[in-house]
Amino acid sequence: MKRKIFTTALLSCCFMICMAAAVFADLNGKWTGNLTMSDGNTFPVSYEFKVDGEKLTGTAQSPQGDVNIEDGKIKGDDFSFNVNVNGMDVPHKGKVYPDSVSMNLTVSADQLHFTLKRVK
Repeated sequence: MKRKIFTTALLSCCFMICMAAAVFADLNGKWTGNLTMSDGNTFPVSYEFKVDGEKLTGTAQSPQGDVNIEDGKIKGDDFSFNVNVNGMDVPHKGKVYPDSVSMNLTVSADQLHFTLKRVK
């Protein structure tokens, strides 16, 4: 009897772990969206992410050009990185969802929020 209960509990745990892994989206690849600045101007942006364990690298593209992602970290579905734009570090923080990426960034004193969608 104890063996059946233990086996059932073990199989249930394995099933839940597999389901949790399937829910988390993969950040690898190209994502695009629009960034609305505090003055109301909107710019198209895209990010090419590469994940290796908990290390996040890649590039960010905007009308001003391409910049490398620096100091990138990912843990679960939360991630953070910096990009250097004209000598100024711009910190980014985000969260991965199955169909989108939600990001916050700080430019000077402005806190900006935007959403990215995967390029198919």
